[in-house]
Amino acid sequence: MMKYDEENSRGKMIVRTSVIGITANVLLAVVKALIGIFSNSIAIVLDAVNNLSDALSSVITIVGTKLAGREADKKHPFGYGRIEYLSALVVAIIVLYAGLTSLEESVKKILDPKVPAYSFISLLLVGIAVFVKIGLGLFTKSMGEKVNSDSLVNSGKDALLDSVISSATLIAALVFTFTGLSLEAYLGAVISLVIIKAGFEMLSETVSKLLGEPGDVKLMQDIKRTVASFPEVNGAYDLILHNYGPDTYNGSVHIELADDCTLSRVDELTREIMIEVYKKHNVILTAVGIYSVNLKNDEVAELRDEISKKVLKHEHVKQMHGFYFNKKDNTVRFDIVISFDAESRQEVFKNILTELKEAYPDLVFSLAMDMDYGEIV
Repeated sequence: MMKYDEENSRGKMIVRTSVIGITANVLLAVVKALIGIFSNSIAIVLDAVNNLSDALSSVITIVGTKLAGREADKKHPFGYGRIEYLSALVVAIIVLYAGLTSLEESVKKILDPKVPAYSFISLLLVGIAVFVKIGLGLFTKSMGEKVNSDSLVNSGKDALLDSVISSATLIAALVFTFTGLSLEAYLGAVISLVIIKAGFEMLSETVSKLLGEPGDVKLMQDIKRTVASFPEVNGAYDLILHNYGPDTYNGSVHIELADDCTLSRVDELTREIMIEVYKKHNVILTAVGIYSVNLKNDEVAELRDEISKKVLKHEHVKQMHGFYFNKKDNTVRFDIVISFDAESRQEVFKNILTELKEAYPDLVFSLAMDMDYGEIV
């Protein structure tokens, strides 16, 4: 989780970038609308409407960022960070709506065509607008990636798409000027389909995050390395991250410890791990689970190696951990990580259990089918 001053700075950067986007898009919309009306160009008018939708998207990004920055309270103890995903969702819907509206208008113009009339000044202004949109798109997208804002990234992608659309509009105008062939309405239809496709992609990405994704793979690997760096920790497993907005994570992890580790040291160690993970990765670990393992018994180590070879030879088994052998009742317990790529994870698990029971009839197996939420080991 970000510290307050970092979060505050991030919010200011998002707002500042969005204000720049609003100003640029409103100016471009006004200029293009005037050009489109006076030259009777549906493609340029649609381009102007698209710029207005971009400006509205930036307004929504600002509102979403402000609301997401509210302090956690009794009703929402994990904060309001996910509002940013909702604002990104609204931006995607606006883009999609703009595409559908543009398609409707383009079809009307195909059925009832009107001849455009371009001037040198109008074409020059449209050309300048292309470069403005490229610069705005690259700037907005880079800022969005820098501060991890989906809304800004979506706005940046949309602006870069707009520059392509404006370029196509300019080319169509030049073709008409020199050949008399009007591609306006058809170009408008193609532009609309491109906008619709972009809107669906933005919508899909944002909905996926709202449903819950496993988390950033590199972040998960870094956290596991940090946890495993403590001398007593034999391994870090089962890391789960819950996302409550960009750069805001709570999570839990399991660690392997020697079975002779004292309860007092376990308490100290788990607290040290929580502090270190928060300090290095800004992630709050709400729980550190413990696997007790026989680390100082050669007989058990030999048994573990034998069983490990049998388990890991199965194609979709990614990992085995938490191994413990209880001599008193001949019980063996451990977890098996089975990949989501397996056609039936349950079937793989059953086959392993059957094979182990046949190989070691005197042992009682207590196995758990585990999963690696980031599909990493």
